Amino acid sequence: MKKICAVTWSGMVSVRPGASDSFKCVMSLSLLRSHSRTCPSCLRPWGGLSGVPELEVEALSPINLLLERSLLPPRPLEAPEPNLSPDLKKVNCSPQTFRCTLSSIPQNQALLNKARLPLGLLLHPFRDLQQLPVITSNTIVRCRSCRTYINPFVTFLDQRRWKCNLCYRVNDVPDEFMYNPVTRSYGEPHKRPEVQNATVEFIASSDYMLRPPQPAAYLFVLDVSHNAVESGYLKFFCESLMDNLDKLPGDTRTRVGFLTFDNTVHFYNLQEGLSQPQMLVVSDIDDIFIPSHDSLMVNLKESKELVKDLLTSLPGMFSQTKETHSALGPALQAAFKLMSPTGGRVTVFQTQLPTLGAGSLKSREDPNQRSSTKHLAPATDFYKKLALDCSGQQIGVDLFLLSSQYADLASLACISKYSAGSIFYYPSFHYIHNPAQLEKFQKDLDRYLTRKIGFEAVMRIRCTKGLSIHTFHGNFFVRSTDLLSLANVNPDSAFAVQMSIDDSLADSSLACFQAALLYTSSKGKRRIRVHTLCLPVVNQLSDVYAGADVQAITCLLADMAIDRSITSSLTDARDALTNAVVDLASAYKSNVSNLQQSGLVFPAALCLFPIYILALLKQKALRTGTSTRLDERVFAMCEFKTQPLQQLMRMVHPDLYRLDNISDQGALHLNNTVIPQPHLLHLSAETLSRDGAFLMDCGNTFYLWIGKCCHDLFIRDVLGCPNYASIPTNMVSETVTVYKIHNKKKLYSTFFQYLVEDQSESASSYHEFLQHIQAMSK
Repeated sequence: MKKICAVTWSGMVSVRPGASDSFKCVMSLSLLRSHSRTCPSCLRPWGGLSGVPELEVEALSPINLLLERSLLPPRPLEAPEPNLSPDLKKVNCSPQTFRCTLSSIPQNQALLNKARLPLGLLLHPFRDLQQLPVITSNTIVRCRSCRTYINPFVTFLDQRRWKCNLCYRVNDVPDEFMYNPVTRSYGEPHKRPEVQNATVEFIASSDYMLRPPQPAAYLFVLDVSHNAVESGYLKFFCESLMDNLDKLPGDTRTRVGFLTFDNTVHFYNLQEGLSQPQMLVVSDIDDIFIPSHDSLMVNLKESKELVKDLLTSLPGMFSQTKETHSALGPALQAAFKLMSPTGGRVTVFQTQLPTLGAGSLKSREDPNQRSSTKHLAPATDFYKKLALDCSGQQIGVDLFLLSSQYADLASLACISKYSAGSIFYYPSFHYIHNPAQLEKFQKDLDRYLTRKIGFEAVMRIRCTKGLSIHTFHGNFFVRSTDLLSLANVNPDSAFAVQMSIDDSLADSSLACFQAALLYTSSKGKRRIRVHTLCLPVVNQLSDVYAGADVQAITCLLADMAIDRSITSSLTDARDALTNAVVDLASAYKSNVSNLQQSGLVFPAALCLFPIYILALLKQKALRTGTSTRLDERVFAMCEFKTQPLQQLMRMVHPDLYRLDNISDQGALHLNNTVIPQPHLLHLSAETLSRDGAFLMDCGNTFYLWIGKCCHDLFIRDVLGCPNYASIPTNMVSETVTVYKIHNKKKLYSTFFQYLVEDQSESASSYHEFLQHIQAMSK
């Protein structure tokens, strides 16, 4: 029997006085991953820091995967560097923000088809940045034809003319642009910050406003049925919001409101001057109305004491309720009416299947039919229609689902998907029986309440003439072919775009992509964040393969597969992923490698493609069998559509390290902290040993696998227990949750499900998968 601990994100870790070096090393790992997640300046965790030796391989070297078993690089993969001049590389957009599946763009669609690889972009447009050039100017310089923002990849024909890098039109340089506010000099437009940085933010003028910028407005919609009260979430929500009231993004105009619901909908009058909050109950859920428009959304600064009174009393107000019904639909209709005058963010907490009024649902989960496609699509269009109405009024809806039973997330998720909201899911949530979920909920909520937010946003993606966009992935409403409507935008959400090549790029040596995000800040300022990516155009298939970004390709294919599973079937989606591997193997062997040898040959740049696809097939979103609950499958699908690449890849193919034998050899020294550089291990039980301790990084969770014969010194210094036998069944601290696993089935359901190279109940091993691919590609 082995013990596993899941280490959730917890920020910085303090080392106990007298702790041994082994403890310091392990905690340094946790510290750095936490730091890299929360610190905008930390672009790449562990392997991405300077001084780490990179894996040196020829991107096109043929590798026979059936013979070569050790393919993992020693450090986590980084994005391939585009083959650009040093000057262009220096100013190109960070791959953490903007990334293409192919870092060398095929010259035409025929060449792209021959490569058998998808062309698309992965974008993390509002991510936290420590250094962001902010430009205040009376004139925002844009191409007169295609409206591209001036950027580092335009061409200055002389001091008075510049050529657009997307449509190639020649534009005049405005007089104001001749002055450089940084150097305070004239006559050097090419040195302006807009032309020296691939990511910039403009302070927008009134030309970019359809109405005065809205205030930050937050409405909290809370399930208070018996099921909700019994789960215990309400107390912890109120405590978290109370602690973070002063940290809510906003200014003196910030507005807040509260709405609770069970079989009726309850509003709260928080108008300044009242001695205590007043509850207003609307029992007619079939014709919901707002009892008072002036006192339900209030100025936070003016009514803060009443807000605090409400948060203090809310958990006790419904503690004795016996009401089991949930009128979520009417509550959302009320929220829409309440927020429509201004727009803003609606945060919904739901703990069960909605049972009353508009949007009521019935259980569709049959444990024997969990792979059925019809259960992955919404049961009603109510939530989608309401979400589109919300989007039209600049209202974003975020959903926190804390459910121990099936709640039909496939239907509920639409309220967030089409209003550019976020979805959080905590299966089997209970404040006593599931302390790990409670800890995760608290940390997520603290981050959620305090993270940056943009209101009434739109994002447009432009690309070089000859390229076109045809499919978007993410949470949004598509307003036109290249414009996304984002009622709210947050720093944790990402988007993906599929592209095609309509016209030959033979006359171009470079292809460029630009994303412009126009939003209102929480301080009421209209801003435009612009990202520009530049990539070389190539006419050789070998160059396409050499520049392929295997992680970006995997993430885009995952989005495409999820769409296929909903519109067609899960089987079709899985077959399409497998065929993508077969097609690539065949295309490379027949067109590039010219090898007659038997085996399964891939270029080095794409040698991890089969294992990533196998990992996808074993992920909750796409795996077969009936062990995956429907809501958990749907949530995994939602995550694929919205998570940034780095987060997604650790969910699909986690990083596994051995910890008990790491040393300072090759370690980094950062801010007086020793950061060891252990090598990545293959995700197989063969890499584990009874005398070792292994850390698995799954993106938002650490799993620490402790072997039965692991040294007592390590166990004492890391877990604070004298030996293996003394590790308790359920040990929870600020930074570590330890589970004592009692049976093989539960062990596989937690830690071993990520060992994707091994055979599982319903899926083949990595070696078996390769043999299958080889047989299909003959």
